[in-house]
Amino acid sequence: MMTFPPVEKCSSNGRENHTVVADMDGTLLKGRSSFPYFSLVAFEAGGALRLLMVLLSAPLAGLLYYFVSESAGIQVLIFATYAGMKVSDIESVGRAVLPKFYSSDLHPESWRVFSACGKRCVLTANPRIMVEGFLKEFLGADLVLGTEIGTYKGRATGFVLKPGVLVAEEKARALVKEFGDVRPEIGLGDRETDFPFMQLCKESYIVPYKPELKPVPNEKLPKPVVFHDGRLVQKPTPLMALLTVLWIPIGFLLACLRIAAGALLPMPLVYYAFWALGVRVIVKGNPPQPVKKDSGQTGVLFICSHRTLLDPIFLSTALGRPIPAVTYSVSRLSEIISPIKTVRLSRDRATDADMIKKLLEEGDLAICPEGTTCREPFLLRFSAMFAELTDHLVPVAMVNKMSMFHGTTARGWKGMDPFYFFMNPSPVYEVTFLNKLPMELTCSNGKSSHEVANYIQRVIAATLSYECTTFTRKDKYRALAGNDGTVPEKTKVQANKVMGC
Repeated sequence: MMTFPPVEKCSSNGRENHTVVADMDGTLLKGRSSFPYFSLVAFEAGGALRLLMVLLSAPLAGLLYYFVSESAGIQVLIFATYAGMKVSDIESVGRAVLPKFYSSDLHPESWRVFSACGKRCVLTANPRIMVEGFLKEFLGADLVLGTEIGTYKGRATGFVLKPGVLVAEEKARALVKEFGDVRPEIGLGDRETDFPFMQLCKESYIVPYKPELKPVPNEKLPKPVVFHDGRLVQKPTPLMALLTVLWIPIGFLLACLRIAAGALLPMPLVYYAFWALGVRVIVKGNPPQPVKKDSGQTGVLFICSHRTLLDPIFLSTALGRPIPAVTYSVSRLSEIISPIKTVRLSRDRATDADMIKKLLEEGDLAICPEGTTCREPFLLRFSAMFAELTDHLVPVAMVNKMSMFHGTTARGWKGMDPFYFFMNPSPVYEVTFLNKLPMELTCSNGKSSHEVANYIQRVIAATLSYECTTFTRKDKYRALAGNDGTVPEKTKVQANKVMGC
């Protein structure tokens, strides 16, 4: 049996003109199993029933993989995951969902060598359509050779095209077909079925399995993942996938109960109802007292960082009184179940400014100037319009914690956002009220609206230990959904209509 030196012995110096060819699972990634990623595609593009189908096929796939052939086992997973699925949905998940999970499992030693080389090629048994987006955009791969899946009228058939699944000798043939007589300088693999293509390289190194090895930390990733989509918080290992499927019906009923409590009970009681139902609301700082209507003073404008569409609702819960909010387009279902009054922005600056001024004359108001949510520890660019409308500004830092499901989506139906958030066994919302902006830092004292907006962004970011960015709503939706995030309005909506936020 041929043996190769471990990847730790490979020098990464002077490799700028060299070509590296690497396997993916177990080599570039720490994890040796591709099951979690097939499960992610199944759930995010096909739903819970598709995930159940993949789970049920896993024992057969495992038996074939370990006792018959790797190719047969992988073909079972491919069929269970992809059969009948839209190709566009598979590409969307590969672009918007998988990079977050792949990036969190990057092998430090393999990446050290891979990143040092001038030309990078990946040979993988995974379907190319599933991994190519991540490998090229986030790891800088120049070439991705993977298994090709069959399609018919825009849908995957579940079968693979010739030459079949790229394992063992098929990887070697794919390498020879692409490079011809030219031998790549470095080959990286992690198992015996990688040896055929590794032998064709000038230098070859094995990546030993070390479960205790920590992946590349977030701050050292080649490209940070600022935007990502998908509902699942954790990587769906077989056990986690099973727990998710079993929890969904229970979690949905629990979510309905929690949403009903928030919508039907008086706001001063919602805080205690949420705690009784397992929703933790943590309040920090000193919230301002409500403005009396007969005082002649306009209301306070709460400037919130944006984590989910529930931000204004948990702001109201923390204050014990309903705070109206201005928001962008929302689903009809969110409008129906909302416990607070929200007003939809028209995206016309003058119209929106007049509307916000009128609302502030009636009392306090909440706004999320980022314009869209961000899951990672980053703050998007703050729209500066709010700073021109009032000097009574209170920054609010919002943080939430979820263990199973994300309560936001860019690709899916936003009407399910509150349900997914409340389907978590014990979600947490932390609301931190910061000091009211001093008058000398407002527009009335000569500061520009952009200076005020940027200052509040920095204050909230410092409180949360987040990083400020200049990304916008359009950047997020172009990255995740291929559009600018604008939802065309079908009918003109009255400004005083009660809506979801």
